[in-house]
Amino acid sequence: MSIFEDGPEYKKRLQTDYTFPKATLKDIHAAVPKELRERSTLKGLAWAARDGLLCYLFYFVATHIDPLAQALKASNINPWAVFTIKWTLWATYWWFQGLVGGGIFCLGHDAGHGSLSDYKQVNHTVGFIAHTFILTPYYSWRQSHRLHHKSTASMERDENYVPKTRSRLGMAPESVMRRHDYQEILEETPIWTLFRMIIMQTMGWQLYLTYNTLGNPMYPDGTNHWLPSSALFQQSDRVPVIIGNVGLLLWSAFSPAFIKYYFIPYIFTNHWIVMFTYLQHTDPTAPHFRKDTWTFLRGAAATIDRPLMGWMGRFFLHNVSHDHVAHHFFCSVPFWNGPEVSKHVRKVLGEDYNSDSTNSWRALYRSFTLCEFVEDGDDVVFFKNREGKRVRKAAGEAEL
Repeated sequence: MSIFEDGPEYKKRLQTDYTFPKATLKDIHAAVPKELRERSTLKGLAWAARDGLLCYLFYFVATHIDPLAQALKASNINPWAVFTIKWTLWATYWWFQGLVGGGIFCLGHDAGHGSLSDYKQVNHTVGFIAHTFILTPYYSWRQSHRLHHKSTASMERDENYVPKTRSRLGMAPESVMRRHDYQEILEETPIWTLFRMIIMQTMGWQLYLTYNTLGNPMYPDGTNHWLPSSALFQQSDRVPVIIGNVGLLLWSAFSPAFIKYYFIPYIFTNHWIVMFTYLQHTDPTAPHFRKDTWTFLRGAAATIDRPLMGWMGRFFLHNVSHDHVAHHFFCSVPFWNGPEVSKHVRKVLGEDYNSDSTNSWRALYRSFTLCEFVEDGDDVVFFKNREGKRVRKAAGEAEL
């Protein structure tokens, strides 16, 4: 399959009208053996230590890049060769350290779900350290992420990547819109599309934390993950939010060699976080639900498994994209059991299980350009593109 070609799973969904999952939560939970749900403090701490060690090893190797370049230069090696070697090594460091940072985020995410250990304080300690290291407010985001799991794919209550609606974009009713009207509002040049993608991939995580960008529009202006008084939090959340903010300030103040060793890898980490979370929940063939049409099972089954970065996604990102559907049904299951849990969930869901082997970079561009908005009134909605067209509909629904 070409890297520019859609995966067979995606193509099949294009040809199949959406129907509600036929399995029940009881079926799904009964299919997963109890031993796969057991947590291990020893394993959880070992994985945390592994990521910490990888981070340090990459940093240690990077501290020798500039001295190596100086030594090569002193040996009268061609300056262009020295330049190429030096910046190839730096680029390699930034790439892999960014992946390690993405894995550290995933560890903090799992700790927030309580899946690394049976002991709450072990989970919170690991999660606080991990998320503070990558400038993420652990307690604040843990709270909003819990709400996301409770309302995945709900138009009214989900916390992340909530689709824009026709009315929110200020568009006229569908009955009076023509193709050129959509193009006038939504069409953009390829260079502008690329620019917006770069902004989302490099700054999207902090924009979400600071401005609730792509978060739920029901919150008032000024909603963010930093202020204890934010609409995201209840009174009981305020002290943990403050603790998280203090930890971030202390870490930022004492980060050595900030730009080369930390900030540029952090941009890559931001990219991975946005990429895998966006693709887990944004796809032209994945539904969103309104009102009583939404159920926990339908929302969880609307997520999508992707083999993001192949073996690197497994090794560095702790199965976060490969086994995301199972995670939404069993969020307290340790990630190291994710592959086995996925096998059982996939078997029970059958045709209602969503995966996509499309190259993730192709999928990112596809979702970014095809997932523009949804209609206001329908109870089951699919994204429409810049021509006001959708690629999938619910069974029994008239073609538009």
